[in-house]
Amino acid sequence: MSTTTSHGWTDAHSTARLILADGTVIAGQGLGAIGSAVGEVCFNTAMTGYQEILTDPSYAGQIITFTFPHIGNVGVNDEDIETSNLAASAGIRGCVLRAPITEPSNYRAARDLDTWLKERNIIAISGVDTRALTALIRTGGMPNAVIANSPDGEFDLADLKSQAAAWPGLEGMDLVPDVTTGQSYEWDETRWAWPQGYGRQDSPHVHVVAIDFGLKRNILRCLASAGCKVTVLPATATAQDVMDRNPDGVFLSNGPGDPAATGQYAVPEIKKLLQAGVPMFGICLGHQMLARALGANTQKMHQGHHGANHPVKDHTTGKVEITSMNHGFSVDGRSLPDGVTETHVSLFDGSNCGIAVADRPVFSVQYHPEASPGPQDSHYLFERFVETIRQHRANA
Repeated sequence: MSTTTSHGWTDAHSTARLILADGTVIAGQGLGAIGSAVGEVCFNTAMTGYQEILTDPSYAGQIITFTFPHIGNVGVNDEDIETSNLAASAGIRGCVLRAPITEPSNYRAARDLDTWLKERNIIAISGVDTRALTALIRTGGMPNAVIANSPDGEFDLADLKSQAAAWPGLEGMDLVPDVTTGQSYEWDETRWAWPQGYGRQDSPHVHVVAIDFGLKRNILRCLASAGCKVTVLPATATAQDVMDRNPDGVFLSNGPGDPAATGQYAVPEIKKLLQAGVPMFGICLGHQMLARALGANTQKMHQGHHGANHPVKDHTTGKVEITSMNHGFSVDGRSLPDGVTETHVSLFDGSNCGIAVADRPVFSVQYHPEASPGPQDSHYLFERFVETIRQHRANA
């Protein structure tokens, strides 16, 4: 791609730029916050749930290109935010849209997306040929870039190109400190149900400690709905901090960045929890760091998996489920040690999507069974986790 415009706009009256590290300049109309931000450009293929995507902490350090053209048409509200740590931003660097944001048309809309983007300091650009940008990413991988919004249309392109070229990228980057909670707390909100909305778990029968590497709220709701009392601890919690809460099970959450970097401090503590024999369930970054704690390797992906339509096969049941995914790193299935079984695989590219430990009540998946957005095919995994805890109790 070279310098690009859309909808008849020219550089003379467009107000935003997306500058890739190779020097490509893409022009469009600015939305959201004013300024510039640097990050890795990925694409997401989900057709719904843009607010949940924009508040997913796993996207920290990234600029999201939405392949679905109509973003913002149902507005935003305060219920669909997925960032569990409301004191921090989700960490997203910006978003790229095909069409302008229209007036919201939905009874749940509290305000329009553009206003919301400004409030959360997220820079956006519209009018971009997102099909061409997606094709570029599929061919060349996820590029580093700067996204910039300037109402007067004036940009120092030389400086922005230098910023994009100089940014080191997500490999080797620990972004969890930007999104984790600063203190422990309890959670009892359950999943949304029509017409009541969110409920409360008032009779839990197991206690789960969740380590927050960038938790999504719907994960916590799914745990509560499965009958869990949930205690959330920061990413820096030690194994002793966890065991002092006397948990029946431990949950390792999703999150952003390179698992090798976050694993510098998290993996040694996960190893101690493995030695303690406590039931454990991991998702996304939690899956990757569990795999590293067991002796496997992780690797950067070419284009990553971001969307709500990813088919995954569960080898334990033989069933295929359509899943929600958001990750740019993966576990190398070839590196799994003896005693660790590959339980799930992506039917798109055969990459690892789940593991289980043969002699311990421990398993994890790469995708997001809580969805939000996405299909609910994989909600069973939270019930499986609770059943694992029950069996462990019975055998203790």
